[in-house]
Amino acid sequence: MKSFKWQLAAGAALVATSSLLYLAHYAIFRDYHHIFIYFLTDLAFLPLEVLIVTVIIEKFLSVREAKERLEKLNMVIGVFFSEMGTHLLVRFSSHDRNIERIRKELVLNPHGTDDEFNAVALRILTYEYDVDVSMSDLKGLKAFLATKRDFLVRMLENPSLLEHESFTDLLFAVFHLVDELEHRDDLMRLPDADVIHLKGDIKRAYAALVKEWLFYMKHLKGSYPYLFSLAIRTNPFDRDARAEVGE
Repeated sequence: MKSFKWQLAAGAALVATSSLLYLAHYAIFRDYHHIFIYFLTDLAFLPLEVLIVTVIIEKFLSVREAKERLEKLNMVIGVFFSEMGTHLLVRFSSHDRNIERIRKELVLNPHGTDDEFNAVALRILTYEYDVDVSMSDLKGLKAFLATKRDFLVRMLENPSLLEHESFTDLLFAVFHLVDELEHRDDLMRLPDADVIHLKGDIKRAYAALVKEWLFYMKHLKGSYPYLFSLAIRTNPFDRDARAEVGE
């Protein structure tokens, strides 16, 4: 309400100022004819000015701001994969009984085109993840995720992530898995039905991880070739991956 009153007062002040300037012009030159001509000229240009300022320029600025926000968001996504995402992909894929059906496609071509990335993205939409974990694997996963709980909380507190719905879904899927595991005191004595339930939670997080990892790799290839080079050399789906640069 206060903001509206301030805008109303400012508008009234501007109209009053304009009227005073027109009156001063008439008082000095006694020529209402030119005042009327210039008034109509300015009025006729007003729609074009609105078009240029509010449509074209504003659209350009909004696109630029969106691009800058996306760059900052991808930096946050990069931190996530560096801190825990890549580790989870290695852990989950090593227990994925169907991984050989898609491993070759996920071992990305360093010189691959956007069309090739898009083709892999479409392929994983129909891929059937089948993670088979033992009780001891669940225990190790719980221990690892427990060390990353605070990190996940800080990620979820980042307001910029609200603009990236799919990555937010990934964080919620992983955080839910953290909660599920932490609420079980003895992972070595779980009923079969509960193990199946946990496998479902793992599958949800795993599928979201692969999807976001692929989109992030595509971003690195187009924007940060040096980071993409390291990501390729440490590809979690490549059994022969090594950080050292070969001959």
